[in-house]
Amino acid sequence: MIEIFKVVFSNFKFLILSVVIFSSMLTILLLISEFIFLEPYFVSHIPSGSELGFILIVVLSGLSALVIPMNLFRIINLKNSKQKMSGSIFGTIVGSAAGACSCGPIGFAVISTFGSVGATATAFLTNYEIPIRIIAIGILVITYFTTIKSLKSECKVQF
Repeated sequence: MIEIFKVVFSNFKFLILSVVIFSSMLTILLLISEFIFLEPYFVSHIPSGSELGFILIVVLSGLSALVIPMNLFRIINLKNSKQKMSGSIFGTIVGSAAGACSCGPIGFAVISTFGSVGATATAFLTNYEIPIRIIAIGILVITYFTTIKSLKSECKVQF
């Protein structure tokens, strides 16, 4: 596994992409989940009892920052075989999107736009935010291991 990290992240483009994905996803999720406030001045606060949510956001951002550049590396190396790539790309998209489902202040816009359906969806996402993030992390871990396996076998990465 270490060899694959060296091969993928030795390319400066993929390393920068990983840093950008991690920092932007972490910032956006922390803003949405109300761990970071920008007004009246910048302040970060982790309320008591929400430490698990904060840790899951950091893990989700980190896994997304690992998996997405590795899948892009895989796509570049497997240009002709598109059916073999779809599973890992689908897992990456589902895992990242499911982990970004916290509503916070966005829920009010959903409620006012979609009425009772929006209120139900917001209540569901708020109540099951932690399990949905755990499932998203599971999807990203599975995608990570399938990508590693694929890079070893299909791309014939030389060590």
